[in-house]
Amino acid sequence: MKKYDLIVVGGGVLGTFHAYHALQNGLQVALLEKNKRPQGATTQNFGQVVPSGMNTKWQTYGRESLKIYKEIQQQFDITLRENGSVYLASNQEEVQLIEELHQINKNNQYASVLLTKEACIKKYPGLRSDYIEAGLFFPEEVTVESREMIHRLQDFMIKHMDLAYFTNQNVISCEEANTTVKITSSSEEVFEAEKVIICNGNEFKNLYPKLFNESDLEVTKLQMLQTKSQSGYQLPGNILTGWSIRRYEAFTECASFSGIKSKEDPNSLQKKWGVHILFKQAPDGSVIIGDSHEYADAKHIEDLGYDLDMDIDNFMISEAKKIIDLPTYDIQHRWYGMYSQCKTKDVFQETIGNNIHIITGIGGKGMTGSAGFAKDNITRIFNI
Repeated sequence: MKKYDLIVVGGGVLGTFHAYHALQNGLQVALLEKNKRPQGATTQNFGQVVPSGMNTKWQTYGRESLKIYKEIQQQFDITLRENGSVYLASNQEEVQLIEELHQINKNNQYASVLLTKEACIKKYPGLRSDYIEAGLFFPEEVTVESREMIHRLQDFMIKHMDLAYFTNQNVISCEEANTTVKITSSSEEVFEAEKVIICNGNEFKNLYPKLFNESDLEVTKLQMLQTKSQSGYQLPGNILTGWSIRRYEAFTECASFSGIKSKEDPNSLQKKWGVHILFKQAPDGSVIIGDSHEYADAKHIEDLGYDLDMDIDNFMISEAKKIIDLPTYDIQHRWYGMYSQCKTKDVFQETIGNNIHIITGIGGKGMTGSAGFAKDNITRIFNI
C-alpha cells in the first residue's frame, strides 16, 4: 500500500485545487472522488470567475485564482475565456453603487472601467435602452465551462503533475493512528497518508454525522436555464445586472448600500426566490440565464425538493427579457445546482485530531475563490 503526504476526499473545485497546490509544493497526493466523475456544485454552476463580486478578503483569493486559472490555461485548455465581466445598472441607485465600487477597486488596484449607457449598448448586442443606465466593466475576469473545466483540470494534473486520482471511491472510514491517517472505501480499498482533507459534504455527513448535524451549514438550491443556440449572435463575457448589484457581497462595502437595500420590497417574488439575472454565452452559441436561491439547513436538504419550480423559471425568463433582447428565448435545457455554505463563517473548517481537516461550505465562492483560498490553506496546513 502506497502512503501519500496528502489524501483529498472530494473531486470538486475546492478539493481539486487543494490537491493542485499540494502537488505544486512537491507533495505526493491522492485525490478520491465518490463518483465516476465529479457531478456536484462544481459542474452545476454558472461558470463565472468574478472576484469583483466578493468582499475585500475574498477578492484577494479571487484575484489569486484568476492568475492560477490563466497560468494553467497557457499550458492546457481548461475552457477559460478571457472576456471580462460587466455589472449593468438599471437606475440611479445602482449607478451610485457601481460608481462607489469603482472607487473601492481603484483603491485596491483592481482594474475596472465605468461605461456610459451608450458604451454598454454598443458593447452588448440586444441590451435594452429602457433598462440600462450605466455599467461597470472588469476586464481581467473570465468565464469557464463548468461541466468541462474540472475534468480538464484533473486530466492536466494526472498527466503533468503526477496526481494519483481514484474515482468511484466512497469513503466509509477515516481514522488517525499515530502519525498517519487511514482511509477505507466501500470497495474495501485502503489508503494511507500523513494528512487528509475532506472537501465533500456527503463524506463529511457520513463520517462525522454528529459534527455535521451540529454545524451551521445550509444548502442553497439554484435554478438555471440554457437557450437554444443564438444564430449569429455574440454576447461577450459575464453579464451581471441590477439585482446582482443589489445582492453581491462586494457592494455591501459601498457607503450607500444599506440605505438603498432598506427601500426594497421585502415581499417581492425576486426576494422570495432570491433571483438575480445573469447571462453568459456558451461556446455553442446558446445563452445561459440564471439564477435563483432557495435555502435549507444542510441536515434538512430534502426540504428543498428535487424538482424544478417552473414559476421561478418563468419569472427569470420574463425578467431577462426586460434586460436583453435575445434572438430567441426558446429553452433547450433546465437544471438546478446545490451548494453548501456557512451561516456565520466564510467557509466551514474543522480539524479532527491533528491530521484530518474538514474544509467545505465555501458556498457561491467556489469557482472564483477556491484556487486562491486552497493555495493559502495548503501553506497553513503543511507549515510551508
